[in-house]
Amino acid sequence: MHNGVPVTLEQAQGCRRSAFRTSWWLANAHLQTLWPTVARRVPRLPLIWHRLELPDGDFIDLATLPPRAGPVVMMLHGLAGSVHSPYAAGLMRSLYRDGFNPVQFHFRTCSGEPNRLPRLYHSGDTGDLPHARDWLRKQYPGEALFAVGFSLGANVLLKWLGDEGAAAGIDAAAAVSVPFNLHHAAQRLDTGFSRLYQGHLLRKLRRTMRQKENQLRDYIDFDRAMQARNFFEYDDLVTAPLHGFAGVDDYYDRVCCVPGLRNIHIPCLILHARDDPFMYPHSIPGDDRLSPAVRMEISPRGGHVGFIGGNIPGRARYWLETRLGTWFHQQG
Repeated sequence: MHNGVPVTLEQAQGCRRSAFRTSWWLANAHLQTLWPTVARRVPRLPLIWHRLELPDGDFIDLATLPPRAGPVVMMLHGLAGSVHSPYAAGLMRSLYRDGFNPVQFHFRTCSGEPNRLPRLYHSGDTGDLPHARDWLRKQYPGEALFAVGFSLGANVLLKWLGDEGAAAGIDAAAAVSVPFNLHHAAQRLDTGFSRLYQGHLLRKLRRTMRQKENQLRDYIDFDRAMQARNFFEYDDLVTAPLHGFAGVDDYYDRVCCVPGLRNIHIPCLILHARDDPFMYPHSIPGDDRLSPAVRMEISPRGGHVGFIGGNIPGRARYWLETRLGTWFHQQG
């Protein structure tokens, strides 16, 4: 939104209208969003797991493929995601074929093993990124280091880049399907068909909470939290008290990535669809909120982490993987 007016494609900085063209058989935003989850099957990858011990006594897990010479791309998954999410596994395979070393960063609790401390992760959880960055610099000396985030991971990445500015220590970045305004995102996900995504994600979050019940009961009203009907309630009952926020509004305000977009110093590509069912079109920030280093490409269609093309029904072309590979090759 620019001065209270919804942003058009022409007003957004660099908004070169996206080159993405949706497939005619997946033209609906919900089909774009759901297809990768319900229909895509990615062959098993030869993953190598690495555990990073953290100064607070907890850990994070990274998943890589067999290392070789070439740029490194650290991937940040979305809410309740992991390396096994179809969009993550698909991009990992595509980047590896293109000569990159893809690395899946897992937020705490997301690698398949509950973390040790009475906490989870959230949309502004940037504190573990420097540890992963420094480890990757040592493991791949002399290689360019890039990062890409999806949905929640996109907000985390952009928040970190804005907070760190020139000290971020990576060479280029990309962010896909960004929840620019978490108030809006929570409202959108509690509306209409988008409640399907909300329900799916809340069920996954409840399973994680159940695994950590003995740890969390001393810090939150666990029984009420397990009954949260939407993200407003979940974030007020779980995310805020576990991570030092005064409440849901304080959390949403403080972790918003938009105020820091002007302070991003490295080349950064943002890919977003105006029909994203997790966000409103008027939530997209205007050109006055972006630094010259940020290139935003907005497509009329594409859904949430979808961007699927192809003219033959059932034979999807994952344009997102091609665009990200091209972007990082250009930065290398």
